[in-house]
Amino acid sequence: MIKINEIFYSIQGEGDRSGWPCIFIRLSFCNLRCSWCDSEYTFYEGTDQSIDEVLDSISGYPCKLVEVTGGEPLVQEECIPLLKALCDAGYEVMLETSGSLDISEVDTRVRRIMDVKCPGSGMVSRNRLKNLDELRETDELKFVLKDRLDYEWAKELVLSRSLHKRCPILFSPVWDKIEFDDLAEWILDDGLPVRLQLQIHKFIWDPQARGV
Repeated sequence: MIKINEIFYSIQGEGDRSGWPCIFIRLSFCNLRCSWCDSEYTFYEGTDQSIDEVLDSISGYPCKLVEVTGGEPLVQEECIPLLKALCDAGYEVMLETSGSLDISEVDTRVRRIMDVKCPGSGMVSRNRLKNLDELRETDELKFVLKDRLDYEWAKELVLSRSLHKRCPILFSPVWDKIEFDDLAEWILDDGLPVRLQLQIHKFIWDPQARGV
């Protein structure tokens, strides 16, 4: 069994598939406590479901793009077989993970969207940097930035390790903490090979809304 926080159908708000209809499977629990977390309700809430029940739950949606998210999905051992089952069922599958846990066992068909925790999150010491060596060109690497210090820290890591040559790099501002035009100017001034990412679902719906 796997603990499911919520399953919903919405518009993908982030990353390479931004703007596309997507089924979201949000798993419960997280091993981190980021200062800017916008999904604290995942820490404890959820119901137990079998993988077959999850597949049945999503089968009625007119969509083959699925994202497994959290919380931190990889906290639950059943996440790995769930990802495989989704791929086997013909879905295009994405995994949103903090990068604090080993990603090497994730099915190679899955597009892994991995965060790197910056100093402003309060969780920088929890980064599993070995995961950077596991990244493929089909993955995405995301930095959530709270302030200019986070930006400079992320810039140094990207350039010193040539991470932009491994996979697409996303710089995403913490909602209401960085002015979007400021972040855009920093990226332009430095000529960084990264993509500015805004969470478009927070423009479409209330930023605090769940299930979107």
